[in-house]
Amino acid sequence: MKFTIVFAGLLGAFLTPAFADYNINVSDEDNSGGSGQQSVSINNEHNVANVDNNNGWGSWNSLWDYETGFAVTRLFHKKVCIVHKMNKEVMPSLQALDALVKEKKGKGPGGPPPKGLMYSVSHNKVNDLDKFGKSIVTMCRGVPTYMAEEIQGASLILYSEKCFITNILWILNISFCGETVEY
Repeated sequence: MKFTIVFAGLLGAFLTPAFADYNINVSDEDNSGGSGQQSVSINNEHNVANVDNNNGWGSWNSLWDYETGFAVTRLFHKKVCIVHKMNKEVMPSLQALDALVKEKKGKGPGGPPPKGLMYSVSHNKVNDLDKFGKSIVTMCRGVPTYMAEEIQGASLILYSEKCFITNILWILNISFCGETVEY
């Protein structure tokens, strides 16, 4: 009986961090005006990462649902959500994101340049959020939501449409382009 209790206690002590939710806050000096804050919350139990970027009018929130393979970014100034399929070759896995965020905490930009993804945002609203999973439904219910498709090999320099760029902790830049995201 004592062995069972000790074993259960040790098992709980070792598994709790694996399923824990936690936040990492980083001051983001890369924002316009040099102020703002970005925080990353990782929920291993639900396979979800949440990135909050608080920068006044340019604030946004991004949720990466590793279970469904979809991500969504809510642009507060436009009052819209943009859903896209996660490119798993470019976007870090949940475990890699966890390690990268801990590595970048308090350090700011440095090291290799961030990877980049570019998406073209559709003009058509998404009618059924359920196909993207419960987390995305919860975040975007009642908010106009648009689907975005990745533009392979695109460059912001050569792209003629307006783009909104999310810089995620100097790890990944995601550009959403089209009339839907113009200021």
